[in-house]
Amino acid sequence: MNEQNNIPVETAIFAGGCFWCTEAVFQRLQGVIDVVPGYTGGSIKNPAYREICTGRTGHAEAIKITFDPSQISYTELLEVFFATHNPTTLNRQGNDVGTQYRSEIFYTSEDQKRLAEEFIALLENKKVFSDPIVTVASEEKPFYLAEEEHHDYYNGHGEQPYCQFIIDPKIKKLKTYYSKKLKNGTL
Repeated sequence: MNEQNNIPVETAIFAGGCFWCTEAVFQRLQGVIDVVPGYTGGSIKNPAYREICTGRTGHAEAIKITFDPSQISYTELLEVFFATHNPTTLNRQGNDVGTQYRSEIFYTSEDQKRLAEEFIALLENKKVFSDPIVTVASEEKPFYLAEEEHHDYYNGHGEQPYCQFIIDPKIKKLKTYYSKKLKNGTL
């Protein structure tokens, strides 16, 4: 656990398809201090978006979340993660296809690993999804920040068709099912 402004904070790293989508979802949650898009899980240092898009670097589009565990737990973040993307499609989210869009949790501690594995097992045992979950939990890898134009993308480009057709439904789902966990004035 680290500290930010004298607040004990933790980090979570999730890859759940396009980072524009996942960033927009998680930055709206109470207890989330910061969300940054980037690339992780690949084979080269400091990859660029144009390289990630080829799928040849092995990186996933991901987000790094800094959160206050006294306000939102890691398990609650996992719940939102699984509720706002499809964890049953291998290397795909909707029309976004390739290893860069895979569903993966990059745990930053043994406790996060255990919680992620337990949560996946719970979802599987309860048959929450009709297809098997393909999300894997992997040890944290180097995380490279995405280029500046990808940061806070949805908030600055909400009128774009991709945002309206792909991200808006995720935000509406978040508002419907997690309204008590939302920051004031974020929707």
